[in-house]
Amino acid sequence: MGNILAIVGRPNVGKSTLFNRLVGMRQAIVDEMSGVTRDRHYGKSDWNGKEFSVIDTGGYAINTDDIFETEIRKQVHLAIDEADVIVFMVDVTTGITDFDDTVAAILRRENKKVVLAVNKVDNSDRIFDSHEFYKLGLGKPYCVSSISGSGTGDLLDEIVKHFSENTNTDNEEIDALPRIAVVGKPNVGKSSLTNALLDEERNIVTPVAGTTRDSIETRYNKFGFDFFLTDTAGLRKKNRVTEDLEFYSVMRSVRSIENSDVCILMMEALQGVESQDMSIYNLIIKNKKGCVIVINKWDLVEKETNTMRDYKKKILDRIAPFTDVPIIFVSVLNKLRIYDVLQTAIKVAENRKRKIATRQLNDTMLPLIEDTPPPAIKGKYIKVKYITQLASPTPAFAFFCNLPQYIKEPYKRFLENRLRENFEFTGCPIQLFFRQK
Repeated sequence: MGNILAIVGRPNVGKSTLFNRLVGMRQAIVDEMSGVTRDRHYGKSDWNGKEFSVIDTGGYAINTDDIFETEIRKQVHLAIDEADVIVFMVDVTTGITDFDDTVAAILRRENKKVVLAVNKVDNSDRIFDSHEFYKLGLGKPYCVSSISGSGTGDLLDEIVKHFSENTNTDNEEIDALPRIAVVGKPNVGKSSLTNALLDEERNIVTPVAGTTRDSIETRYNKFGFDFFLTDTAGLRKKNRVTEDLEFYSVMRSVRSIENSDVCILMMEALQGVESQDMSIYNLIIKNKKGCVIVINKWDLVEKETNTMRDYKKKILDRIAPFTDVPIIFVSVLNKLRIYDVLQTAIKVAENRKRKIATRQLNDTMLPLIEDTPPPAIKGKYIKVKYITQLASPTPAFAFFCNLPQYIKEPYKRFLENRLRENFEFTGCPIQLFFRQK
């Protein structure tokens, strides 16, 4: 299970700088997939070998004070719901503000580990000033300067102490079962799909967006299938629709996506692909999870001869460059094709675990590379000598060649497409690495 760290605090105390420091060093290296939007609010980090995700709750700047206060409260509650550890950031130059008091009061009532970070401590006088933050009742203040990075080591040591170890239960058989999560923006029919598959009203289904409060995990064991099915939290009920819906629904999906092997991304036929769908899709791909796109409420669409084909093309254009994703048109209400969704998701889970023998890889790929070698750069010819699949949990391949630095994006895509044509990796992101032989 992934560990999640959330950073809360009022604006301009340096949350984003800390976030970039935790994520940035690694983000640049890790995101090898092209075309993945860098999300400003979510990233991966690690410290002393412990991996964790970081959420910067500083959603959006808002102009008026009263909305502003409710917005910060909302972000704090989001952090409390989603995170394992919360960093509460304050600013030594302003001292304790009313906002800080309010947030500290909320945090003290919750049963979550809170680490207090006092930012902008960049000289010894300010260390002395930091003692006033003991008044917040959240324990020892950790002095940091998120711009220069001083003090972040001690802060991280304290944070990772409270993360759970990645525990593998004794029951390895259960651990090996695929975990399939149903994700998507509110009200596209996620709970209805789960219920239709489980044949029971496990989840309360109402037409109000965001009725599912938390992710519900159920073991599904019939018709020869055996896996865990998670219906992810849609969204909390909206008190006000002014809040930035996208930010919240995407953040809610983070944990479910991280803990799954395959995500069924549901969209609604009449709405088409919206930016919120794309944000969730990018999160799935960024986390290297399998993906099946399900278009619900297909029964409501006026059909002509090529309606489905045109619709599919529209989706593939939006999600390019990674388009090897199964797309299924369903009507959950009429139980139309919902078992196809299961079969496809299981197939994708198998594809994601697929291991290809090195000899088979080389026999298939090397002749293709010989026919279409990488374009020469500055008169230098690039020779790929050998290919092997890496022992990683998700499909990754190493190509050993003489000049790895000269292999450009279009050629990488060419290789990925050849791999997909010859071996079954539908629905799974593949990573390609080029190494010096």
